[in-house]
Amino acid sequence: MNEPKYNLTERLEDYAAAIIILHDKQPLSYTGDYLAKQLIRSSCVSALNYGEALGDGTDKDKINKLRICLKELRESLRNLNIQSKARLFANEVLNPLKDENDQLIRIVVTRIKNLS
Repeated sequence: MNEPKYNLTERLEDYAAAIIILHDKQPLSYTGDYLAKQLIRSSCVSALNYGEALGDGTDKDKINKLRICLKELRESLRNLNIQSKARLFANEVLNPLKDENDQLIRIVVTRIKNLS
């Protein structure tokens, strides 16, 4: 699996880093802390599993790692939507992250289809 010009590895890492930076600035509350920890996990796991998908292995192994990446990206999007609805952050802060998440989901789905 060759890394395309848009460098999905870099985008997934940047997305995870942006989530970490966002939540390092967040005021502590039970809800904010709970959602932040889960979002950090799911955004980082998506990047890590994509890295695994780039390694050696069968197409079946790669598809499995990509599906985990996709699952975690979808979980991240649900989390961002909940934080938006709970007004933990302004939409102007969350919308770019939600947009990037949506684009990443579309790219990963395409990569899965291309390997299937």
